[in-house]
Amino acid sequence: MATRKEDFSKWYIQTIQQADLMDYSPVRGCMIFKPNGYEIWEHIQTEFNRRFKEEGIRNAYFPMLIPESFFNKEKDHIEGFSPELPWVTEAAGEPLEERLALRPTSETMIGDAYSKWIQSYRDLPMEINQWANVFRWEKRTLPFLRTSEFLWQEGHTAHATAEEANTRTMRMLQVYKEVVEDLLAMPVFSGEKTPSERFAGAERTYSIESMMQDGKAVQSGTSHYMGTKFAEAFDITYLNKENKHVHAFTTSWGVSTRLIGAMIMTHGDDSGLVLPPKVAPQQVVIIPVGPKKKLDVVMEKVDELYAELKAAGIRTVVDDSDNSPGYKFNEWELRGVPVRIEVGPRDIENNQVVLKARDADEKQFVSLADTPLVDTVQAELTAMQTRLFNSAVDMNASHIYTNINTLDELSAHIEAQREAGEVPGWVLAGWDGTEESEAKIKEATGFTTRNIPFAGQYEEKTTCIVTGAPAKHTVWLARAY
Repeated sequence: MATRKEDFSKWYIQTIQQADLMDYSPVRGCMIFKPNGYEIWEHIQTEFNRRFKEEGIRNAYFPMLIPESFFNKEKDHIEGFSPELPWVTEAAGEPLEERLALRPTSETMIGDAYSKWIQSYRDLPMEINQWANVFRWEKRTLPFLRTSEFLWQEGHTAHATAEEANTRTMRMLQVYKEVVEDLLAMPVFSGEKTPSERFAGAERTYSIESMMQDGKAVQSGTSHYMGTKFAEAFDITYLNKENKHVHAFTTSWGVSTRLIGAMIMTHGDDSGLVLPPKVAPQQVVIIPVGPKKKLDVVMEKVDELYAELKAAGIRTVVDDSDNSPGYKFNEWELRGVPVRIEVGPRDIENNQVVLKARDADEKQFVSLADTPLVDTVQAELTAMQTRLFNSAVDMNASHIYTNINTLDELSAHIEAQREAGEVPGWVLAGWDGTEESEAKIKEATGFTTRNIPFAGQYEEKTTCIVTGAPAKHTVWLARAY
């Protein structure tokens, strides 16, 4: 298996395949989620659903096929997605009167519905989320991170005032940050996207960005303030308290299955997958060891421990296959299971088990006499979740550069890191706010703007990294997936 330092992309592909998370589809750019991969997504869904419902947001479902005329109502939107749209042009052997797109996102479809459902200020706010698949016909694909079809949630809300819509936009960004950091143990960088990186048709786009071990960025979630642009395009008007028809203010926000890829690239090691306990499909694997003649005695204890852990809500599996213990240890390590418990005849005699955390180097001999195994395992899962987050924070800190102030310095930094076999990481830089300077950064270095950090998070840069002119914004620069 390739190491991360040798070939990070190859390591990533081998890791997800050996962990049995996915398979390739016969359709170009699409993938099959195998149970190990899909169950991770289910845990992500569960936590986000809980948080959405706490916010008063309900789930609905809208059709996957969107009429072409819907896109044409909002010019910026169709221009932003046109290169990626797959179209249905024929059904039942006959050409369709109007082309239907496989949804890249649902602003248009939901905007049409909201125009019918919202009539009065009493109907507001209207806040709906959808769990769905979407299509963006990518030219270059990478499982989980960038595929032609992927799974996501998309929230769409309508409000009476700009202030309410802005509040919802920022609140959902915060929810994303909290869930990703707590559930996936992935620290994120919050901020506003530059105009060229905005969602097609949005007035403002905000994002959480994550740093991978190879120093590249993954956009892990976005929240968009639409103002009244979509409301005007789709006639989302309502009768306000002054008895006047006015446009609603709308938002949209989403995260996708690319979170799975980002999590793998954040925590994995050269032995394979490392899963944060809160999101792992199996949190504990129990492996019986020892001679076959004593297997019945061992399995009796294994069954007892399995029942205790399962009753406590800990996702546990027993590997009683005929494979050797060494093979099993390696297999479950590749799959990233957080805690491995070994039980053999000598352990039963000593009233103990052997416990190994996936991210730890050493095994522990855990007495069953002093503390119930359930308590020990729960404490270890909690400790591992914290360790993974702190380790990712430290990794980020070691790959952040704040003292690069010119394009020449950035180019020299990238070259020096390459020669040293190190990643270039992220650079905090000044930007004059022009698309010309943004384009020059990308052309010269391959770095793109990730987001503009919110005020007070980091030092403010005073000069543009490209022109030397006064900086209008401080931005994160990095190569991205």
